[in-house]
Amino acid sequence: MDGEPARSLVALDEITRRLRRDCPWDREQDERSIVPHTVEEAYELADAAHSGDDAKMLDELGDVLFQVYFLSLLLEERAAGDLAAVAEHCRQKLIRRHPHVFGDTQAEDAATVLRNWDEIKRTEPGRQSDDVFHDVPENLPSLLYARKLLRRASSRGYEHPDPDRLPRRLLDDDSFEGIGDLLFDCVALAREAGVDPELALRAAANRFRDAIDE
Repeated sequence: MDGEPARSLVALDEITRRLRRDCPWDREQDERSIVPHTVEEAYELADAAHSGDDAKMLDELGDVLFQVYFLSLLLEERAAGDLAAVAEHCRQKLIRRHPHVFGDTQAEDAATVLRNWDEIKRTEPGRQSDDVFHDVPENLPSLLYARKLLRRASSRGYEHPDPDRLPRRLLDDDSFEGIGDLLFDCVALAREAGVDPELALRAAANRFRDAIDE
């Protein structure tokens, strides 16, 4: 990489290393203490993206980028990798999972791309398993956890066990707003019933997972 982007990235690398060396707080951190901040920055980036605020998005992208640099430096310190290794691993993975761009596979729509992506993932080292959910992180927030379970199940030909229960009318017109209202109403109902909606959804997702695994 040449020019201004390369200079800026090198400068960020230098600042990250100096903070790790000279800042008492940064010196004390490890990946376990840093990752909660990484997750928080990712949510702030998501908020900026949904708000349409480009200045805020630029700022939040920088915060997420710093997290990548810092965590990569932690790998480097224990000789387990570095920023270059992270970037190269990512480059190879993107090429491998986009055969319709870098190979001879055909994919005319986004749905086909996702199916191919999931199929390729299953063939990668460490991912071979008869359990479609074997590497789904259980510590995801319940909404993300449920969505990932549903996507994994769909990739193996399983669908929601009772699709007639889904309010399909919400998929018409402004589905983003309609589904948001429905989720908000569910939280309000959970509050009225004295139920933690996070735990209730996780329990439902786990029942779905268990039913597919049987």
